[in-house]
Amino acid sequence: MQGHAAHLRAYYVEHIHAYYDAVDDGRIDDLLALFADDVVYDRPGQPSIDGKDDLEAFYRRDRPLSEGRHEVHDLLVDDGTVAVRGTFSGVQDGTDVELGFADVYVFDADGLIAERFTYTDRDTI
Repeated sequence: MQGHAAHLRAYYVEHIHAYYDAVDDGRIDDLLALFADDVVYDRPGQPSIDGKDDLEAFYRRDRPLSEGRHEVHDLLVDDGTVAVRGTFSGVQDGTDVELGFADVYVFDADGLIAERFTYTDRDTI
């Protein structure tokens, strides 16, 4: 059983790094492939994003962050939940920013991200 748990942990870690690489490189189709069709993405103070179509609209036209890179400082895995702490350096609404973030991802039985929660040291992202 430990081998299976280690395999799942490695899969989740790889999946999360693939997400940040795809978003930083602007590869929207690649990042969307990591999410379940019925994904829910919650950000405090913002309306939730419900479903992959809304998630695609967010990344293609609504996301205020651009031209930046995420740096992952900590990544914790517990069963199908992954918690990430890091920093983003880039541009938000035309202004250079550096902000801290914490993301929590919940994976479904198919190994796709079903839920995502983002917390930052900014009011909106």
